[in-house]
Amino acid sequence: MKQKIITGIVSGIAFIGILFAINTVVFPFVIALLSAIAVFEIGNAVHLKNRPIQVLSIAVAAFVPLLVGFDWQIPLMPAVTAYVILVFLFMLLQYEKTRFEHAVFALFASLIVPYAFSTILLLRDVDKTFSGVYTKTDGIFFVILGLFCAWLTDIFAYFAGSFLGKHKLAPKISPKKTIEGAIGGIVGTMLLNVALLAVFNKFFFEHTVISYWAIILTSVLLAIISICGDLTASTLKRNYNIKDFGSLLPGHGGIMDRFDSYLFVMPVLYSVIVFVNR
Repeated sequence: MKQKIITGIVSGIAFIGILFAINTVVFPFVIALLSAIAVFEIGNAVHLKNRPIQVLSIAVAAFVPLLVGFDWQIPLMPAVTAYVILVFLFMLLQYEKTRFEHAVFALFASLIVPYAFSTILLLRDVDKTFSGVYTKTDGIFFVILGLFCAWLTDIFAYFAGSFLGKHKLAPKISPKKTIEGAIGGIVGTMLLNVALLAVFNKFFFEHTVISYWAIILTSVLLAIISICGDLTASTLKRNYNIKDFGSLLPGHGGIMDRFDSYLFVMPVLYSVIVFVNR
């Protein structure tokens, strides 16, 4: 427990420091690194032994955030088609140690995971995507809102479940999670996000970005999505009989263990913003 708390505090401080560089050229490279590590961890989790597929999937995972972050224009359909063909070609060349599901996992992870990571860049740049609607400050707010929903839900759920938990939420997937913990996670995150909005309204916003009722509804939605993301990652780990995706963060596991909820929350938040401004 002590190690988990220390790692959580250190990684939290480190990520806050990274957020200060969110509008610099460095930030997309940080997201690219996280994406590459996450895909590497997933490959290890599913026992991917085909080295060419592993290297290629990691390279693609690192490239996608750079593509989004620097707004590089490439012919997307031909590029994805070529990538898919290469993966299956490598599968055929090493068919004796490559199962079809390994190739599919590599494709899925190396496209979906980096896209999910890249949505923090899309949220950062909402002022460009929706010119005249949002400002740079609004983008920072949305990033913090998403991170709060992804990570605070888990923290509040843990403490609420520890003190009040009696009814199991999904005993066959994650035995320690409780319904009471989930409710505590949702309520705690909602209250913190209301406070976050109050701070931004008072000190940073130039205009009304989101109402308090909207922040409550959005927080509840994203907190539920966060819990679903965590359970989805737990299902994958159970299927492959592993405790953690990695060991990079002592007491927490790997990057995927820390960012599993994030990978669900951020795309949903960005989708909500797109829907509201369609």
